[in-house]
Order: sequence, then structure tokens, then C-alpha cells
Amino acid sequence: MLASPAWNRIFTRSWFLALLFLLVCGLVAPAPDFSVIDSTTGIRLQRVEEDTSPALRIILPGQPASDPGVLVLFPEHVTAREHGKTSSSHLYRYRPGDQGSRPAWRRSGQSLEYEMDLTGGVRVIARATLESDGIRYHYYFVNKSSVNYDMVQAVTDPRMISPYFRDVRLQRTYVHHRDGFDLLASETPSRLTMSLKDWLPNRYRASYTWPVEPNRIEKKEEGITWYNKSRPVDEPFVATQSTDGKWILATFTQDPGNVWSNPELTCQHADPETPLKAGGKASFELKSLLIQSTLDEVLAKVRQQRDRLQAGPTPD
Repeated sequence: MLASPAWNRIFTRSWFLALLFLLVCGLVAPAPDFSVIDSTTGIRLQRVEEDTSPALRIILPGQPASDPGVLVLFPEHVTAREHGKTSSSHLYRYRPGDQGSRPAWRRSGQSLEYEMDLTGGVRVIARATLESDGIRYHYYFVNKSSVNYDMVQAVTDPRMISPYFRDVRLQRTYVHHRDGFDLLASETPSRLTMSLKDWLPNRYRASYTWPVEPNRIEKKEEGITWYNKSRPVDEPFVATQSTDGKWILATFTQDPGNVWSNPELTCQHADPETPLKAGGKASFELKSLLIQSTLDEVLAKVRQQRDRLQAGPTPD
């Protein structure tokens, strides 16, 4: 015999009250909150819940709830080159959406952290810390294999998908040379009038420790164009101003080979790398400044903080 509607209402209410009782008594733990907020600036850093691959979102105060903020692939991929080889391979690649199992996350103070096993016998512990002037990214690698890696790189990818920052024509994205600030893409004035079909997709690059590329423009696989600036930067960062000029996001590290952007995503790259011996450990850091200030203050902060960032093999 089917239960009466009245009985169904009584049962549903009883179940709700029982669940509420368990929550109040602490017998059913609420879902963990993987987000942190800076009490001074109001900037929020949170885990992206719709992706099982590690990703973060940076939300600025005062922006509408619909604003997507800055999406950080944490990292986009981990690439390594074995000793004696000339080509690199991926130990990990980000995949959007619900794909595979999520790594073990934890929150500690103003930090969000996870651990994950990569291919090749490498384990990574990655931590993002919300500071008063931005977000510091820390990667710690443990090589459990017998393979010596001459290079390991975690490509951290802050994507300014918010229209408040997005800069497809690179009109608000800067680097610094010995004679001062310059637009990253200043040597390609035609970008302002060419069709987006001809401008995109591309990567616009400026050397730091690597030699300046001899070719200003290179056509690569999948139709991607590489634009190489003719002179190196003297500080390892790339900075983008918001559309109203109030905020600046600038990503830097100690000594990357180059700095670059994919303007379609308005992402910023200053990715360090480190050797990782068999059975060894290594770590490095990079940081995204996020401040309401000027380019000159960004430069001062980079010069003040870059040598404090960790880099290189770690003693046992």
C-alpha cells in the first residue's frame, strides 16, 4: 500500500530534523571551505570546485558576482627533461572539469595546499598563500625514481578571464627594460588594427636569462604565432593594468628564461625551473602581485621580493 501524502510529509520533516540534529552535535561534518580572504584588501582566493585538476580563482572586491575573476591553473602542466635527453615530457597536464580524482587538499591559515603523485615517480606538494599584496605559489618536488632530471618546470597559468583585466590587444600589459617600462607588444603596432583572426592565437615573449630569439616572428604548430621582443627585460615580471587603471596584476620569479603572455587569455608567465636528482628534492616559488598602485611600485616590490623566493634543489 502506498504511503499517504501526510505520512510522506511527516517522514521528510523527521529526516530533516534528524540531519539538523547531527550537524548541530558535530556528528556530520560540514563540507570543508577551501577559500581564504584578506581582511585588509578583501581579495579572495578559492579552490575551483568544478575542476578536479588543481585550479584556483582570485576574486577582487567590488566586482559583481558574475565576474569570473582570475583563473589560475595550478599548474597548467609539469614538464621535465631527463638527463642526457634534448626533449622534454609532461609529468602532469591540467584537464578541465570532473576528470579523474581530486588530489588531497588542506587549508592552513591563509594557504591552500595539495599533494599529488605525477608520472615519472615524482610527487609534488603545491601551496598558494594569499598575502597582503598578492598570491605566492610554492612547489615542492620529491623524486622517488632513479631518473635524474636536468629540468623540472611547473607552468603556473594565471588567466585574466575577467573583462576587468582582459587585454587581447596587449594595450595594458607591460615589461621593464633598462630604460624603463614598455608595452610587451610595443614592437608590433599593427596588432591594434589587424583582425583578431590574424592576431590570434599567439604568444608574445621577452627574454630574461635566455638569449634573445633571432627571429622576431615565428610560425609554430597548430597555427600559433610567436612574437619575440628584440631586447631582453631587466626584471623578471610581466604586469597588466585593469581597464580603469586602479589594479595591477604582475607575475614574477627569480630567474626565468623569459616572460610572456597569451593575449587571448591575458595570462602571465614567468616560470622558473630546477634540476631534480634521482631520490632528490627541489622547490621553487613565484608570485603574482595584486595591488592598487602604480607600475613604479610594482617594480619596487619585485626588486624587494624576488630574491626571497625559493629556488633550486633542497638538502635532505
